[in-house]
Amino acid sequence: MLTVSDAWSQNLEPRRWTHLPVKSNFVGFGFGSSNGDIFLDEALQISDGKMDLYFLGAAYIHSFDFLGKTARIDVSIPSAMGRWEGLRNGLPVSTRRFGLSDPSIRLSINLKGSPALAGKEFASYRAANPVRTIIGVAIDLTVPMGEYDPGLLINLGGNRFVLRPQLGVLHQRKKWEFETTASVFLYGRNDEMFGGVVRDQDPLWFIQGHVNYTFRPGVWAGFGAGYGYGGENTIGGSKKDDDGRVSFWSASLGFPLSVKQSLKVTYAVSQTNTATGSDLDSIILSWNMMF
Repeated sequence: MLTVSDAWSQNLEPRRWTHLPVKSNFVGFGFGSSNGDIFLDEALQISDGKMDLYFLGAAYIHSFDFLGKTARIDVSIPSAMGRWEGLRNGLPVSTRRFGLSDPSIRLSINLKGSPALAGKEFASYRAANPVRTIIGVAIDLTVPMGEYDPGLLINLGGNRFVLRPQLGVLHQRKKWEFETTASVFLYGRNDEMFGGVVRDQDPLWFIQGHVNYTFRPGVWAGFGAGYGYGGENTIGGSKKDDDGRVSFWSASLGFPLSVKQSLKVTYAVSQTNTATGSDLDSIILSWNMMF
């Protein structure tokens, strides 16, 4: 079984734990596309599955002081338009979807290495500490508000809550940043799965790492890789023996448009190592503004 939210939930995100000045706000919009092969349960009798997906998302970030530590809240609202095709019993079939996917909200706190500062104090601290380590924790909640129809196999929403605790470490050494994030996806129950059955899913563990280099203020490049494991499904009370083993890598480039605006372009690849899942190539262009 496949949903769009499953396809992009294990996203690679460079500079996730970067120190931000408190009382700052960011808005952003991202546009991207994913295409590739999808592999469904043999019981569905669908082969040669392919997907072309286009998505547009909006995001808001606010940083604030939490007991002297830098904290932030992120809200993202994605939408998507896509086409899926394949062979069912040897005959070509296809379908299209358009609408809202599941939004998410995330609260994170940097526990070490990024005191709550703003203005000149923030700039002075960054200049005086070119080598430092940041440790942070976060909790991310995906809310089932996306388009969903239990009578359809492919949906834009997941019809379930997903909770994702995270632990991150960022080591900055002058122009270099080395970043690692470990997280676990805790899935709620989908009690209206395709075929009139209930879907439960075991926790999925995911780790990602990034190496970033800043050429000059605002201009940076990064390379990331990640690996996910677990997430076995139970459909209608039957274990599917479909533990996910998915590898990811990405390359990103960021550059400024003005003092408070920037662009980022990312190319990402995901590849499943199991019989069900997807192999996708994605490119994403995002714009951000600070105010």
